[in-house]
Amino acid sequence: MSPVALSLLVGFTATVLSLPPGVAVAWYLERGRGRWRGAVQTIVMLPLVLPPVVTGYLLLTLFSHRHWLGRLMETIGLPVSFNWVGAVIAAAVVGFPLLVMSVSLAMKGVDPRFESIARSLGRSAAQTLWRVTLPLTWPGILAGAALSFARGLGEFGATIVLAGRIPGRTETIPLAIYARLDAPGGEERVLGLVAASIVLCVACVVVARRLDAAHRRRLELTVR
Repeated sequence: MSPVALSLLVGFTATVLSLPPGVAVAWYLERGRGRWRGAVQTIVMLPLVLPPVVTGYLLLTLFSHRHWLGRLMETIGLPVSFNWVGAVIAAAVVGFPLLVMSVSLAMKGVDPRFESIARSLGRSAAQTLWRVTLPLTWPGILAGAALSFARGLGEFGATIVLAGRIPGRTETIPLAIYARLDAPGGEERVLGLVAASIVLCVACVVVARRLDAAHRRRLELTVR
């Protein structure tokens, strides 16, 4: 599989897997009242501030064959270390903070009175989330997904530590660019990959900005 195709597959899979927990964590941070909110927020933000190589090392330790989680993944036929699944997990982890931040901002813009009215009419917390909160925040959720996808496309440090650079299996665009630049005359061979990376990331940012603008307009119309 080409680096571009593999990067798209890894980014898309990582984003889809991140969406349910990302929305759940954002809801807990914005609407929850537990005493662990500060700790959860700190843990969520760690991949954003830690060096990617450190994040990759921690993931490698967690999913190695010496750890029960790594052995479990191997047992079910999804080995993580030095496999494309590892690239997916690395992309999901580094993009998760951006997803949670975007969804949290979108939920922050929703008037809590709408949720209170739904609860007063007998809706449960889950029903209120599904019928009221999520419909009002879906552009923010999609914007966060686009940013998370873009971040996953550019991930290098965590990916190379956890998944390695195996051509056709784990060699995403950043890893392929690094490998080609490390060889004589590589500057000319990376132009296509660089262009593809720029186009994909710019497209994700444009989509995220348009969705964010749509969300703001929708909230303004709702308030009026």
